[in-house]
Amino acid sequence: MATGEVIGECHPRHRHQEFLKFLKQLDKEVSGKELHLVLANYGTHKHEKVQRGLKRHRRFHLHFTPTGASWMDMVEIWFGILTNQAIRRGSFDSVGHLVGAIRAFLSRWNEGDRPFVWTKTAEQILAKAVR
Repeated sequence: MATGEVIGECHPRHRHQEFLKFLKQLDKEVSGKELHLVLANYGTHKHEKVQRGLKRHRRFHLHFTPTGASWMDMVEIWFGILTNQAIRRGSFDSVGHLVGAIRAFLSRWNEGDRPFVWTKTAEQILAKAVR
């Protein structure tokens, strides 16, 4: 979020194993920095093996968005941008072609990466989350 760079992977399934693989990738690609991960309240993110893995990586800090508050999740916002600019109205004759389009978009995005900027204060955002 701070730089706008997106580190992404495409997986056919969304289990704790894939999430752990992604955390390992983050650990390699973003060395030496504290990482704050904003996540949906998805069971995969809270799996016992994920929790054990996080104990070994104290620089990872997980923050869960409230249920029904995907608007707070910058990943969801980025997926909207991806959908509008690379997927919607596209024609993909295979999963491989779709994944290729996603990876190409990700590469283009990171060439001109720019940080996400909140337009409201933390107090305004948290007040809305309480509702």
